Order: sequence, then C-alpha cells, then structure tokens
Amino acid sequence: MENIFTSLGISDKVFEFGEKILERIKPRFEEIDKTAEYNQAKVIGAMQKNRVSATCFAGTTGYGYDDLGRDTLEKVYADIFHTEAALVRPQITCGTHALATALSANLLPGDELLSPVGRPYDTLEEVIGIRESKCSLKEYGVTYREAELKEDGTFDYDAIREAINEKTKLVTIQRSKGYKTRPTFSVKQIGELISFVKSIKPDVICMVDNCYGEFVERIEPSDVGADMTVGSLIKNPGGGLAPVGGYICGTKEAVERCAYRLSAPGLGQEVGANLGVMTSLYEGLFLSPTVVASALKGAIFAANIYEELGFKVVPNSTESRHDIIQAVELGSAERMKAFCHGIQAAAPVDSFAIPEPSPMPGYDSDVIMAAGAFVQGSSIELSADGPIREPYAVYFQGGLTWAHAKLGILMSLQKLHEKNLVEF
Repeated sequence: MENIFTSLGISDKVFEFGEKILERIKPRFEEIDKTAEYNQAKVIGAMQKNRVSATCFAGTTGYGYDDLGRDTLEKVYADIFHTEAALVRPQITCGTHALATALSANLLPGDELLSPVGRPYDTLEEVIGIRESKCSLKEYGVTYREAELKEDGTFDYDAIREAINEKTKLVTIQRSKGYKTRPTFSVKQIGELISFVKSIKPDVICMVDNCYGEFVERIEPSDVGADMTVGSLIKNPGGGLAPVGGYICGTKEAVERCAYRLSAPGLGQEVGANLGVMTSLYEGLFLSPTVVASALKGAIFAANIYEELGFKVVPNSTESRHDIIQAVELGSAERMKAFCHGIQAAAPVDSFAIPEPSPMPGYDSDVIMAAGAFVQGSSIELSADGPIREPYAVYFQGGLTWAHAKLGILMSLQKLHEKNLVEF
C-alpha cells in the first residue's frame, strides 16, 4: 500500500502520519456506514413505492409534456423528504438558482425576508440585493433583515424575536457554514429554530438551504417543519452522476409557485424536457447515501489530520457531523494555495493543473478552487476552495469514494510539507 502511494507522490513520512491518524478514527466510520445503510433503504423504498421502471429513463425534448421519468422522480424526492410535492429539474442550473427560484416565487413586493442565522452565502447577496444587482429581490421591492448568531455560533432568539414583524413573509435558514467558520446546524437545531419562528408568526414560510447536508443524518429539515427544503443535484443527492440540476421539496403551494417561477405562470411543472439525463439523476440519487458516507469519512480524516498539526478546524476532530464540509483555518494565502494544489494533484481529471486565486461571479474577493471533477463544479466530488481573505480558511468537501478522499487529504499535506509550511 505504501508503495502505491509513493508512486503517486506521497512521501513515507506523510503516509505514516496519515495511517496513525486513521487508526484512531476508524470506529467513527462504523456509525457513518449505519446511517448510509438507513438512508439507502429510504431511497430504495421511495423508488419501489413509485414503481420506477426502465421507461422512466427515456429522454424527452421540446415541451416535455407527459414526461413519466421526470414526474416520477419528483414523487420519489417528495417521498424521501416526506413533503407534499417536489420540483426536481435539470433546468435548475445550480444551488443558488434553486434558492433564487424559491425566494422570488414566494416573496412579493412589500414582503420582508429574514435570515436568523446571519449573513447568507456569498452568492445569495446579489440575489437578495445586499450587493446591488439587476433583478435582485431588493429591486422588486422585497426588503431584508438578518439576526446575527451569537459568538458561540448558536441562535440569538431575542434578536430573532425582535426582527420578526408584520412584513416578515419568509425565513431562510442556511444549514451549512458557507465561507464562514461557524458550526453547521443539525436537523434537530433547525427544527427548534423553525418551531420558535412559527410560535411567533405561524404563517411565515420557513425555507432551508440544505446544500451539502442531504443524507448526512437520517432525517432532513422537511421532517422538522421546513416548508421548503432546497438543494443542488451536483452536490449530495446527485451522487456524482447528475450532470446538472436542483431540487425544491416542500408544501404543494410553495412548490407550485416555484414551478411557475421556473417556467411560466400557467405552465408550471407541465413543461420541461429531461433532455436524456434521467438515468443519471435516478442512479445518482440511488448512490447518494454511500457517496455521502465516503465524503464524511474524508472530512473526519481531514479534521483529525489538521487539528493534530495545530490548525483550527470546524467542525473539530470529535464533533458530530451535519454536512460534508470541513473548514481548516490555514492562516495564510500561501498555505491555502498549497492545500488546493494538493487536492488538484490527487484528481483523476486535470491533475496537472495548478489552481490560482481569481475573481468569481457572485463573490466579493478572489477565490481559489481545486477540483478535478467529472462534472464541472460538482462539490460532492473531491474539491477544496475558499476566498483569499482572513482567516484564510480552506473548505474541503466531497470524495465519491473514501479512497480518493484519503488520497486528496494526504496530497494536500504533502504539498504543505514540501513547501515547509507545516511541521510534524
């Protein structure tokens, strides 16, 4: 085993350090596998209940009327997430698009949007209008306010109570940390927050940005009161096979409005050809629980490696996991670059490329991104990225297999070691 890693550029010192760390975390892998088994059964059960057949894989074009595969897949998602309805479409280009669709469909001029978890992910700032942009919610007369988290990363219930008013129409809850080093929220915590919000204003719509969180736990935000649960198919639920797409699971009313916004009023879910991607969407969903398990193992391995070396990691090496993202505060742009060079060097695609920070649409600072992916931007595949700003944190996620995730982490350490940016 050591010889094959050596052939890939991993030194004996780095390999042995990794093996020492791995030995002590293997018991945690057993619990991850149990959750994957539970979620695998849940996915299979939903597919069997809705009589998924080979006919569902047929491609459609044009208007996409009477698309059996598309309509059945949406029923499968609704059953997995225990919701009244679901919108699952390749026409949704990314997670930000799914969230923007859900927000713009369910907010009208004069309404107010509230984030009770502080500032949302960078790419939503222009959607909301925090940073000026054409066609933002702000431009259409939707106001916004937020309640910051407490210093320990918990909800500030007093601030949330004060922020809710007669104009508050929709509350958006970001489950994952985004480009911050706050904790990711568990489904239980999200449920408690939703209950609190609805105790103040029962008719408020609660939407959860579920990106990076699907199948990490045995329940989803829709099981604890979320009116809409939203995510991207090129993250967890696509299992690395979905080439594009997003989903919105929720109440019939909310999802119907989303469908009208995505296509056109009066058309809704009746149109939207699948363009021949159904096999990938179904098979990716089928594989998702075990793929997510592999990514979780990689995240735990990364946390233990870098915490042992003295870096701050979020979550830390022993905390429970609620998404697949591992943040590592590296303290300098040079370390961020070296880390990302290692992730890229471990990739099956474009391993020869060297990531460099550059401007990215939707971000207010240069971002470095490493990903040798089969699907462009697929962050369920092994990847790492982060904005070049203090505290110089890199965000590691993905790994379609545990073996690849392990190699990527070892290679990131190798590049830091070669540049004398870390000692062990």
